[in-house]
Amino acid sequence: MSNLVRRVPESQRNELLSVNPLYAGLMPADGVPTYQLAENPISPDAAQAIIRDELMLDGNSRLNLATFCSTWMEPQARELIAETLDRNLLDHDQYPQTAELEGRCVNILDNLWRDPDGKSIGCSTAGSSEAAMLAGLALKFRWRDRQKAAGRPFDRPNLVMGSTVHTCWPKFGRYWDVEIRQVPIEQGSLTLNPQGVVEHCDENTIGVIAVLGSTQLGYYDPVAEISAALDQFQESSGLDIPIHVDAAVGGFIAPFLEPDLVWDFRLPRVQSINASGHKFGLVYPGVGWVVWQEPDDLPKDLVFECNLLGGSINTFTLNFSRPGAPVVAQYYNFLRLGFAGYRAVQQTSRDVAQYIAGEVATIPSLELLADGSELPLIAFKTRDGCDDFTVFELSDRLRTRGWQLPAYYLPPDLEHVGVLRMVIRNGFSRATAALLITDLRREVEGLTSGGSARDPKTAPGDCTPAQ
Repeated sequence: MSNLVRRVPESQRNELLSVNPLYAGLMPADGVPTYQLAENPISPDAAQAIIRDELMLDGNSRLNLATFCSTWMEPQARELIAETLDRNLLDHDQYPQTAELEGRCVNILDNLWRDPDGKSIGCSTAGSSEAAMLAGLALKFRWRDRQKAAGRPFDRPNLVMGSTVHTCWPKFGRYWDVEIRQVPIEQGSLTLNPQGVVEHCDENTIGVIAVLGSTQLGYYDPVAEISAALDQFQESSGLDIPIHVDAAVGGFIAPFLEPDLVWDFRLPRVQSINASGHKFGLVYPGVGWVVWQEPDDLPKDLVFECNLLGGSINTFTLNFSRPGAPVVAQYYNFLRLGFAGYRAVQQTSRDVAQYIAGEVATIPSLELLADGSELPLIAFKTRDGCDDFTVFELSDRLRTRGWQLPAYYLPPDLEHVGVLRMVIRNGFSRATAALLITDLRREVEGLTSGGSARDPKTAPGDCTPAQ
């Protein structure tokens, strides 16, 4: 499915929205056009009713286990969001206190990610993808400056990462003309192999991307081991290659649940970190974060001075105007929950995920690949030898009950493995999980007993676990 919208053909442009007689008296007698502006306004109640009715066709976001994005916030946070929707975050002259809250959030994250000297610099973004783009640009510009200073070519940059990275990284490579070198995941570890990283690096490598929680299986790349491998590589080659940690999800999990795990600014080679406030930062969609360990890690060529809004500010973003409400909501969570509150929320999500994993493990035809022990994420496939159904058929069957569970193939070299994933977020309770397991068992039993679309004459496959 594409997010690109095509223009509606001329023949459909005058199509009218069909309006139920319930709304008689609210609507114009000749209806309202669907794909072009009406000649005259309609009442706000009428417009709201039309849109609300159409949105009923969307899925229930609380049952959407495909998304990492937050689908619940406290009423007080929702009120603050509504009160600050009109504030342009970039207009520091008019909204200085909103800008102050952004600065506080950056400092809180810098402290959470164990910056040893507190000299960092950072900013909010529209999401983790924009944050990744900004971090990638900083890597490219710093590498280019080093190459220029040494009198070496700077026209063929490359970036090394695992094949489990988010789509934003291949997109970064295409948009900014950087070769993306992906290290395939392996059946054993399912994470970025440190030796594989070194084998892909050379004098044109602008950096290495380590992922703290892959979207496919939820595993953390071994950042400390990758850093150590690059230390050894520097000793033998003289090449000093920085690490950027894409902690879109794990950046709000690991500090609270694995505080002794070293992946962050405690490693000098980690130049920058991005995270998504609207995932396990517990904010509704619209905010991401990126922090550089040292101010010099962000090249000055990338920072623009702007005085269009009445005051002079330095800005480094891909878009100019952006709502301040998500930043206010992030600060609300930091203030409201504190360290212990975040830890309790994330631990509960992990506990529910591991409960589900334990139940899935008892279903003979399914095999767990991720049990929620790092990210609160469960992934499983059909057991080898079970040909009664696929994870894609199971996903379709669960959708009829309202559950949205994505089915997909793993990246190279495991692209033949189809998996089904569940992301457990704040607000998904143990009781709701029990309902999910009940439906999962029912649908698996139905498919195994011949309820799938396959030929009913086909004998059931052997779904017995290997001994």
